[in-house]
Amino acid sequence: MNDTENDTETAEVKSGAGSVLLVDDDKFLIDMYSLKFRNARYTVQACLSAKDALELLRGGLQVDAIVFDILMPEMEGFKFLEVLRDEKLGAGAVLVSLTNQANDFEKKRAEDLGCVRYIVKASMIPSEVVEAVKEEIAKKK
Repeated sequence: MNDTENDTETAEVKSGAGSVLLVDDDKFLIDMYSLKFRNARYTVQACLSAKDALELLRGGLQVDAIVFDILMPEMEGFKFLEVLRDEKLGAGAVLVSLTNQANDFEKKRAEDLGCVRYIVKASMIPSEVVEAVKEEIAKKK
């Protein structure tokens, strides 16, 4: 990915394994996970804010999975999930939380809002995260 000041970056791979929307305010993590998913032949759309992700989804973006952080400025992950639900955005996408929050209450709240997998960042290496998302997409198809 190139280094830009834009909050939204795109990396596409032809004839891939599927498509993923990554939402995290940490540019280093976005770049790292984008690379890992691209290497696994996924088309990746990366956003540094939930608001940017919602704009893309409102514009018609359809993906197989939405992988998002819980703690983000402007709009945290729970509010992001509520907007997805209320506006019926991301229909058909599996919702996977990738967070540092290892709290059972927050995990339950995310699941109640449609999250199918709650991954604590420190508990998996990036390639395991890609594999977990792949498993969730396969379950949905």
